[in-house]
Amino acid sequence: MNVLKRTLAAVLAGTFLFTLSACAPEIGSDKWCAQLKAKPTGDWTANEAVDYAKHCILK
Repeated sequence: MNVLKRTLAAVLAGTFLFTLSACAPEIGSDKWCAQLKAKPTGDWTANEAVDYAKHCILK
């Protein structure tokens, strides 16, 4: 029974992580630009700053 609980927990955790990753907007989309604009610029990564400039400012 213990193995069944572990297996079920692993499947549920994997499903949760998969669905969570599907919720992130595509880089460069209007939703992504708005989401990043609302985030403090001090919390941006270097890649986010470059992508924001490329996709949201220089469209």
